Amino acid sequence: MKAVFFETHGGPEVLRYGDFPDPQIPPGWVKLRVRATSLNYLDVFSRRGLPGIHVELPGITGGDCAGEVAELGEGVSGWCGGQRVLVDPVYFDLQQRKMWMLGENRRGALAEYCVVHASQLIPLPDQVSDEAAASLPVAYGTSHRMLFTRGQLRAGEKILILGASGGVGTSSLLLAKMGGAHVIAAAGSDAKCARLRELGADETIDYSTTDFHDYCRSTTGSFLRGGGYDVVINFTGGDTWAPSLRCVKRGGRLLTCGATAGHDPKTDLRYLWTGELNVLGSNGWQRDDLTALVDLVAAKKLAPVIDCVLPLSDGIKALRLLEERRFFGKIIVRP
Repeated sequence: MKAVFFETHGGPEVLRYGDFPDPQIPPGWVKLRVRATSLNYLDVFSRRGLPGIHVELPGITGGDCAGEVAELGEGVSGWCGGQRVLVDPVYFDLQQRKMWMLGENRRGALAEYCVVHASQLIPLPDQVSDEAAASLPVAYGTSHRMLFTRGQLRAGEKILILGASGGVGTSSLLLAKMGGAHVIAAAGSDAKCARLRELGADETIDYSTTDFHDYCRSTTGSFLRGGGYDVVINFTGGDTWAPSLRCVKRGGRLLTCGATAGHDPKTDLRYLWTGELNVLGSNGWQRDDLTALVDLVAAKKLAPVIDCVLPLSDGIKALRLLEERRFFGKIIVRP
């Protein structure tokens, strides 16, 4: 089969496109013909190498996968060849007491074929395209759980979304608007802010020219006088973490599901205790999140934002677009 793979950890220069051995099918597992995969920062981190997580080399990333059943492993029933499916990227192996993550510690979907456990499969209705389905698990699933299960977002609340132009950012915007929130979306250019307004953002902040904390203070008032937002989403960490704390109103919530710009930022504890802030972490998704999202897409209540669709032969280019942040929404790769 053809695949985008790497034989050693490193920068984008270690990526290769070419022939790769077809995956073997253990009992209980299923071989899929990949129809679409969407990219996430998981792909960058797995290629660079993750402390404490073993990535089998040569490695293939790609955690989000929509495909069709190509071959059933021994003991698998209830599925048939050609059936369209979405993959829940996570499989908990109770016998080995191990979590397998597609595209991380198990070879992923940036290839013509991949192998997943039968329990990871979710049937896809005809109304949901491969591209839309592949956009859902890592980004939209994470946003759905972070906003509603962990964050308890309510209609009428004001929510600031940092990094709003990426996969988790655009999905958070769409889902927050569906929940009746007032959305302030921050991105790194005027063009991206314009597109966020087209998606429904009530306000936008171009943080290449405007400090988002200054904007918050000037439009809502000072922290001690009731200013700030009910909810702030920060999944970048790094230099944005400390000022994002100053944007949460007293008694508000700061939600995080990642740290793409740095996991060890400075925290000013004074804001936590004086504002009685709630800092809530959210890790991934549950199966209910994914099935709810599939239903929303099928009912045409949700349309994932897709930046571009590229062939697998351009998979290295697609990964460079991701790493260089030259995208808006989801980047899709199709064999």
